[in-house]
Amino acid sequence: MSQVLHTPPSAPAPPVEADLAALAARHGLSVSGARPTLPEYIRQLWARRHFITAFSTAKLTAQYSQAKLGQIWQVMNPLLNAAVYFLIFGVLLGTKKGVPDYVPFLVTGVFIWTFTQSSILAGTRAISGNLGLVRALHFPRAALPISFCLQQLQQLLFSMCALVVILLCFGVPVAASWVLAVPALVLQFVFNAGVSMVMARLGAKTPDIAQLMPFVLRTWMYVSGVMWSIEHLASKHSDWPSWVVPVLQANPAAIYIDLMRFALIDSFHSSQLPAHVWLIATGWALLAGVGGFIYFWKAEETYGRG
Repeated sequence: MSQVLHTPPSAPAPPVEADLAALAARHGLSVSGARPTLPEYIRQLWARRHFITAFSTAKLTAQYSQAKLGQIWQVMNPLLNAAVYFLIFGVLLGTKKGVPDYVPFLVTGVFIWTFTQSSILAGTRAISGNLGLVRALHFPRAALPISFCLQQLQQLLFSMCALVVILLCFGVPVAASWVLAVPALVLQFVFNAGVSMVMARLGAKTPDIAQLMPFVLRTWMYVSGVMWSIEHLASKHSDWPSWVVPVLQANPAAIYIDLMRFALIDSFHSSQLPAHVWLIATGWALLAGVGGFIYFWKAEETYGRG
């Protein structure tokens, strides 16, 4: 009599991804570190505004904690840079010729440029230089580049006290136009924060960018009229193509520097500013601030991984 072999019943198929997703949803589980929606991300960032300000203040206080002169270096560093630039460019290269109030002109340019330069350099290392914090705590990562920009703004405000003394010592009178320094600084801060967030994302993926940025920023500084007047130099080089001067003047670093010079120095007139300067300054701030924020947010869930 023949035996009938029965095939054992097959094992149940493993649950598919849809079943796992349904199981997670049923128990209220979510992906760890998932990127929130943009409105929710902004809400989380606003909820941590006290952390951002406290973190920036703590970093500023600790920056010179090991130096004997302490926080005095917050003012001394940009002043020493201005002194070096005055010797090299103002005296040796003669860029001060034809520029009224050259020392206030130069010091204002150095201070405002240092704000942008330091913000971008700090932003480039905001993620890659704080991986321990990024991996240990859950918070909107945009808080880091924003806090570093806020730290540089606080340092600039210390420097502005020295700048006011320099202006008065060189005969620049106090004027109502000084109030314009406030919106100029607000627009520059938004611009700096946006660029810093772009560089923070790039620096998180490619840390070597931090080694390249000082050379890029130095080149940017030389074409931004920090040590020389764009208008005065253009008058000496009439053979330049017609587009060179408008491009140099529309450079965002030059825009914010010249706006501050216009606000603080009475010999710097509106004729030295490009047309629609406040509109251009606002456009750069919105382009960098909004665009940089969205660009940074899109990679939120990748920071600190790998």
